[in-house]
Amino acid sequence: MRLESTDDIRDFVLSERAKAVSEREWRHRLRGYGYAVRDDAEGAYVTSILRGGALCRLN
Repeated sequence: MRLESTDDIRDFVLSERAKAVSEREWRHRLRGYGYAVRDDAEGAYVTSILRGGALCRLN
């Protein structure tokens, strides 16, 4: 699986959310792929666990 653009990453993360029963399961599934969801005052964004940087906004 190769996600090259922010749109690819966003689509993948949201498709994983549709598969998960709860938000906790969703976040756990994403960790398995090396991603995390972080929340701040401006909204949620996807980060890379390996690189630690923000990849894209979810909203």
